[in-house]
Amino acid sequence: MVATASRKSVSKHQAGHDVQHHGVRWDKKMSNNCAAALLVYTILQIFVVLRFIETKGMSIAPYFGLIVLVAVIIPFCRNFEKRWADMHNSGLTDQSLAAKFRADQSLLWLLALGLPFVFVALITAIGAIV
Repeated sequence: MVATASRKSVSKHQAGHDVQHHGVRWDKKMSNNCAAALLVYTILQIFVVLRFIETKGMSIAPYFGLIVLVAVIIPFCRNFEKRWADMHNSGLTDQSLAAKFRADQSLLWLLALGLPFVFVALITAIGAIV
């Protein structure tokens, strides 16, 4: 009896597993990319930007700046997630969705990896002028 129940459980699990992998969940993939990009962006902010703008003493300004810089990218991530949640049922082919996904994924990672360095370059340029 236990063996029969176990076999039924395994076959139900395998049947559910097949249905789950039938189509690509582009919205979930974009959500995962946004979460990872936000994490990498925050780490870059801490180790690149914060070290660059740190001042001597106990100033809280660099930490406030860090919070503002992280808050800047959050709307971009939300827009990507919302776009892909809406696109999930758009009726586009998987090939078309894959191409759009790669373009959005590239833009997201370009922002996440590039903005901290652009910010440092901007602050350096302003500092040189002033």
